[in-house]
Amino acid sequence: MLQAFEANLAWAQAADAADPLRGFRDEFLIPPHEGRDGHYFCGNSLGLQPRAVRAAIDAELDYWGELGVEGHFKGRLPWMDYHEFVRDHLAEVVGARPSEVVAMNTLGVNLHLMMVSFYRPTAERPAILIESGAFPTDRYAVESQIRFHGFDPADALIEVQADEPNGTLSMAAFERVFAEHGSRIALAMLPGIQYRTGQAFDLAAITQLARRHGCAMGFDLAHAVGNLPLALHDSGADFAIWCSYKYLNSGPGAVGGAFVHERHAQAVLPRFAGWWGHDKTTRFQMGPEFVPTAGADGWQLSNPPILALVPLRVSLEMFHRAGMSRLRQKSLQLTGYLEWLVNTQLNDTLEIVTPAEPARRGAQLSIRVRAGRERGRALFEQLMAQGIIGDWREPDVIRISPAPLYNRFADCLAFAEAVRRWADGAAG
Repeated sequence: MLQAFEANLAWAQAADAADPLRGFRDEFLIPPHEGRDGHYFCGNSLGLQPRAVRAAIDAELDYWGELGVEGHFKGRLPWMDYHEFVRDHLAEVVGARPSEVVAMNTLGVNLHLMMVSFYRPTAERPAILIESGAFPTDRYAVESQIRFHGFDPADALIEVQADEPNGTLSMAAFERVFAEHGSRIALAMLPGIQYRTGQAFDLAAITQLARRHGCAMGFDLAHAVGNLPLALHDSGADFAIWCSYKYLNSGPGAVGGAFVHERHAQAVLPRFAGWWGHDKTTRFQMGPEFVPTAGADGWQLSNPPILALVPLRVSLEMFHRAGMSRLRQKSLQLTGYLEWLVNTQLNDTLEIVTPAEPARRGAQLSIRVRAGRERGRALFEQLMAQGIIGDWREPDVIRISPAPLYNRFADCLAFAEAVRRWADGAAG
């Protein structure tokens, strides 16, 4: 454990030197600022590029050039089975069994594919539950699915309302909404981490609540995968979906992923079928009848995009070496240090929206400037100009996310010092 935090460079550098995961930073390309490494806190939006990605993509291009179509069957990692080469490490990251996960498509596509199977509304039970202020991908998708099935979102879209300061949700809020509407809810579709507040939810507790009321349960893990240790299998959720370009560092628009609990592995569920979801042992017999592969693979539509899967494979190998438990331990320390700096050095300027309890958050702290939105936007732009990269979410939140694979305690200190300089200049 670290000694008591200190707001000086010597302490931050000593903490970085003692970090057992410090070597992973060297495996990433850090965006430069004025000839030096910048301070990148935006892994919650786009993770950094692993250095090994370029050579790995070049290797597949070489196979394509040298082997042509035979690259599907030859080479170090034949393309025919390429999505299987990320399966085991992906299952480790999300706490699932290998047969329960698949890398495919993108988050929005996978969400629609999962809802085809798990949103089965009836006149008595037509509703979908989301959180108030859900990310647009989720809201647009569930509204369109409700309309597709002939229902009206004004009646069939239920939102659980924030009941804590700064817009966060207690378990009591979920208990109340299920008690009131549970008999009408066909599907609960909630995030692992709420994108604006940074609040992490207890997947198992919410799933138990949903199942008690007869509701299917799905999770959008866009901001949770690669950020928190997850236990998807043990949670009992029916499905989950995620993107891979945030904490999984797999590049802009990267291949997403999906989880389908093994209790559905052999189930005859409605789905949008595709050739690559067909039983692989008979796929090339080209028969007219769709026979799904058991497990999550059965939801695939098309053969995997090899060049797009390469960065995910490289990144997941790094997660395997680091281990989610060690990454979480470092994340708790990094985010704890950032929180301490804000509360002890910048409390007159900033307030933290994200819950203070470590179990209710990941790497992200959502921060507001006390002086209001316009001053908050001014601070954000000043930070960006100094190579301190976070992101802005309307109406007034700056998101700062120290990712444990590549961020340092010195980065957190640099953020705090830049805010103090700005605040002192504004006051002067």
